[in-house]
Amino acid sequence: MSRNETNTRTHILETTWDLLETQPGRSLSMGEIAKASGISRQALYLHFASRSELLIATTHYVDEVKGLNQRLQEIETATSGTQMMALCIKVWGNYIPEIYGVAKALMMSKDGDEAAAAAWTDNMGCLHQVCGQIVQALISEKILAANWSQENATDYIWTTISIQNWEQLTRECGWSTDQYVSHITRALTTALVSN
Repeated sequence: MSRNETNTRTHILETTWDLLETQPGRSLSMGEIAKASGISRQALYLHFASRSELLIATTHYVDEVKGLNQRLQEIETATSGTQMMALCIKVWGNYIPEIYGVAKALMMSKDGDEAAAAAWTDNMGCLHQVCGQIVQALISEKILAANWSQENATDYIWTTISIQNWEQLTRECGWSTDQYVSHITRALTTALVSN
């Protein structure tokens, strides 16, 4: 890919990111994105074959700009399943406020927009995998509470740390990020880790 093509692709991703944050809940068309990017629809399709591909690429671009992979490396330093869970909640709880605009836009439109749903599913699937790794570590250490299956424990962590729950606790209830991280860590540890 030439430098101009790379610059155009980056410009499209940045424009799409901006549109998602400033127009949440709207189902953006490729035509609108092309117009806002200052290119033709045909040029847009040369870079992204579909809206789904573009929205998924945009969320990956946001993660890249925000340094998500570097943040996730902190989780890899964990020496136990409980520490892994605590670090995941810390990293994720501090990351959500930074990506909330894009996340909210996808949440608001995913039920009626297949492309938004695909982008949402792609990103939340990655989070679900991390939750599964945490549970696997708890099982390996023989400290997962007996009443939990691997699948149910994974789903429970994933749901508890969901953006929807973060939104309710911080935006609706007024919790700080520190309160969110502390209380969610304590609640999940109590619920999942055997004494």
